[in-house]
Amino acid sequence: MEIFGYFAALLVGVAMGLIGGGGSILTVPLLVYLFGLTPLLATSYSLFVVGSTSLVGALNSFRKGLVHLEAVALFGSSSLVTVFVSRRFLVPSIPEELFHVGSFTLTFSLLTMVLFAVLMLLASLSMIRGRKKDAAEEDSARYSLKTLLGHGVGIGLITGLLGAGGGFLLIPALVLLLRLPMKMAVGTSLLIIALNSLIGFAGDLGHVAIEWSFLLRITAIAIAGIFFGGALGKKIPGERLKKGFGWFVLLMGTYILIHETIMK
Repeated sequence: MEIFGYFAALLVGVAMGLIGGGGSILTVPLLVYLFGLTPLLATSYSLFVVGSTSLVGALNSFRKGLVHLEAVALFGSSSLVTVFVSRRFLVPSIPEELFHVGSFTLTFSLLTMVLFAVLMLLASLSMIRGRKKDAAEEDSARYSLKTLLGHGVGIGLITGLLGAGGGFLLIPALVLLLRLPMKMAVGTSLLIIALNSLIGFAGDLGHVAIEWSFLLRITAIAIAGIFFGGALGKKIPGERLKKGFGWFVLLMGTYILIHETIMK
């Protein structure tokens, strides 16, 4: 199964290079189902993989002037703190067995995978529907600081608990609340995701046993996929790719939900 796992890691990077995000949502499932990691360890490894690959994409966007540093600071002020606290203190304090109902036991591992499946379903619908261009994409910033901080906390919790970047929530927030153009929103979200994920991974250090050789290998393969996907994306319409990938994520999310709740 490992050879399929490494191929899937390459596809994660290719997807991120092709559509500017979204591929990271497959990282936890591939680590759990193809490499046999526990959901808790998979979320930790995912933070490093997602953070590293997003950082590569963010640096490329920054060189093109497509990163809004004020937005990074506004969201980061709440999301960075939230994700670090979540990984450092909240996640380690959650027991594996949450509660019993008759013969059924809800475990933290089961809850993690079910929540992740729901997140995948929401992300897939966002990619399939697409996004209409309107006045929200004009470069004029109008926002409520309280709303921005609230979104930052929510995205920080998603990143901290599930090891996912939350780009499908972050990009619409940047477009609708800060009125950023789409390309600027994508580049900005990549930097926020990178910072959140790497800070969250730092919160795990000392709590989780890291097999660095394996983690760096998976990360390097995913990063290589980004460059391949970026080159391929110049030849294929991005919106069509995003919708096709959205259907794939929808199928994967449905499979995980059925596998965790019915097949086990």
